[in-house]
Amino acid sequence: MSILQAIILGLTQGASEYAPISSSGHLILVPWLFGWSIVEDAGLNKTFDVALHMGTLLGALIYFRGDVVRYLRAFASSIRTRTIDGTDQRVAWALVIGTVPGVVVGAALESLIQNELSQPWLIAVMLAVFGVVLWWVDRIASSDRPFGSIGVRTGLYLGAAQAMALQPGVSRSGITMTAGRLIGLDREAAARFSFLLSMPVIAGAGLYEGLDLVQGGFQGYGAQFFWGFVASAVSGFAVIAFLLKYLKRHGYAIFLWYRLGAAGLSLALIATSARDATI
Repeated sequence: MSILQAIILGLTQGASEYAPISSSGHLILVPWLFGWSIVEDAGLNKTFDVALHMGTLLGALIYFRGDVVRYLRAFASSIRTRTIDGTDQRVAWALVIGTVPGVVVGAALESLIQNELSQPWLIAVMLAVFGVVLWWVDRIASSDRPFGSIGVRTGLYLGAAQAMALQPGVSRSGITMTAGRLIGLDREAAARFSFLLSMPVIAGAGLYEGLDLVQGGFQGYGAQFFWGFVASAVSGFAVIAFLLKYLKRHGYAIFLWYRLGAAGLSLALIATSARDATI
């Protein structure tokens, strides 16, 4: 893997983590599309993916730094007083409870997801199907619930939806936005909570994989890890800022067409034997 490839993958990760187009799917499809051999060591390759996710986490932490501090304080205050009182405490608990399903499902199905569900043909199908679902739900849903209406039950519901995104191609942000719109959250509220909800799961995965990195080292790929991390952080921050403004006035049609185009290209390459259906 070259530094240029690492930067491209970092930009891909940052753009697709928060846009509803599936970062895990793109980190598989982009090397597959260009025929790149990223890192021969499967364990180190997975750790590189996590490093890119940590880059987007940094971008999100910088963008939402005020929110993160506010909700951490609200959660600590709620624990101290043994009450859930006010919007900040309700949202803080929603984020905590919403994190649980993704952690549980991820731990239980990690090997299945990595070995069986990360195939290009399946990712392409998921891109198309869940792109249509996102667009359709947005068209029929009301927008009568602002961000402040989110509570523990909503957090658990959106957390359960987020767990589905462990299948590459579904999209973590896409499925939580879809679920949020389905219960009436406006587009900006659904996106904002989706971005905040992703942060604890990404952080947990980063800490877990970081232990392996400490033990095994970068194996000569230190520069690639660094520049991929930087690229994903910068692009992640930029995409969050863009989307929260864009979704105030626009729907998800642009993402539907992108997902259908990416799925169509991938399936066409498979159908013509230009690329294998599996990796």
